[in-house]
Amino acid sequence: MRIPAALCLLACLASCGFAQEEGELTAKARVFSTIGPGLRSVQVGADGSIYVLTAPTDHVAVFGKDGKLLKNIPDYPASGGPASEELRAIRFGESMDVDAAGTVYVADRAANAVKIWDATGNARMISVRSPLSVAALPDGEVAVSTLREPHLVIVFDKNGRDVREFGDPEELTERADLNRFLNIGQLVADGKGHLFYGFAYTPEPTVREYDRFGYAGQDMQYTALEAAAVAQAVRREIRRQEKKNGTPIFKRVLNAVGVDHQSGDVWMGVSNDLYRFDKDGTRLAGYKVYTAEGGRLEANTIVVDKDHLMVGSDPLGVYIFERPDKKSSQ
Repeated sequence: MRIPAALCLLACLASCGFAQEEGELTAKARVFSTIGPGLRSVQVGADGSIYVLTAPTDHVAVFGKDGKLLKNIPDYPASGGPASEELRAIRFGESMDVDAAGTVYVADRAANAVKIWDATGNARMISVRSPLSVAALPDGEVAVSTLREPHLVIVFDKNGRDVREFGDPEELTERADLNRFLNIGQLVADGKGHLFYGFAYTPEPTVREYDRFGYAGQDMQYTALEAAAVAQAVRREIRRQEKKNGTPIFKRVLNAVGVDHQSGDVWMGVSNDLYRFDKDGTRLAGYKVYTAEGGRLEANTIVVDKDHLMVGSDPLGVYIFERPDKKSSQ
C-alpha cells in the first residue's frame, strides 16, 4: 500500500520534534532564602556569580555558586568611595543587569538615573527620567526603557551620551499618555548584541527582537486560542480607561522575559505559565509552573542558565528548575 506523500511529511515533522511540548514544571528547590518580597531582577555573571536586586533595598546582593552571599554592590566604607551620595546607594531599583566584565547597571527610578558600578568599585551615573529596565550591550553601552520617553529604547555609550533611540510604540489607543503607558516594557540582552523588548500590557503577550543598532527583527507573540479571551478583556479595559483621567491601572499581561544565550530561544512568563519560542518566533513549548511545595509561581524574572532555569517571583523568591528542553532533547 502506498502512503500519501503528505502523510509521510507530517510523520517526519512529528518525529523531528516540531510538535509543541506542554506540561508542568515543579521547582527542585528555593534558593537564596533571604530573597523574596520586592524581587526585581536576577542575573548571572560571567564567573557564575548570581546578582539579585530587590526593592527598596539599597544594594545588589551577589551570591556564589554555593548560594552564599559574597558581597553587596555598592558597599563603600564610610570614609571611602564616590563623593556623590547618590552613588553610594540605590534608592529604588526597578531593574538590573551585569555585563561580561562584571559591571553592574541599575535602573534607579527614584533617582531618575541609571547607576553603574564596575568590578573595581568605580561608579558613575546617567540621568534618565523614570527608567524602568536596563540591559547591558557590548562596548560599555547600556539600553534603557522608560515610562514616558517617545521611543521604547534609549542607548547610552560608556561616557553616558545618548547615542541612539529606537522602537515606536504600538498604537493601542488614541489617548497619547495611555498609549505610552501600555507600551511599557522589559529589556533583556543575549550577550551577543541582540536586544529583546517584552511589552508588559499589549493584549497579546509580545516580545520584539532588535539588534544593538535598533533594527527590528522577529516578534514572538503568544496567540493561542486560550489567550484570545484575555486579549479581548484587555482591549475592553483599554476602551474603559480611555474615558477616565488619572494614572492608568492595568494588570500586566507579560510578567517576565528570559533568553537562552546559546540557542536564542526566548522564554515568556504569562500568569503562572512559561512559554518557549525559538529565534524564528515559533512557539515550541508551554508549561504550568509551581513551587516545590506545589503553589502557583508567577514569574517576574527568568534566567536561562546552561542546565537550569532560575525563576523569580515577588514575593515568593527564587526557584531552580531543571530545563525541560534539555531533558526532551536527550
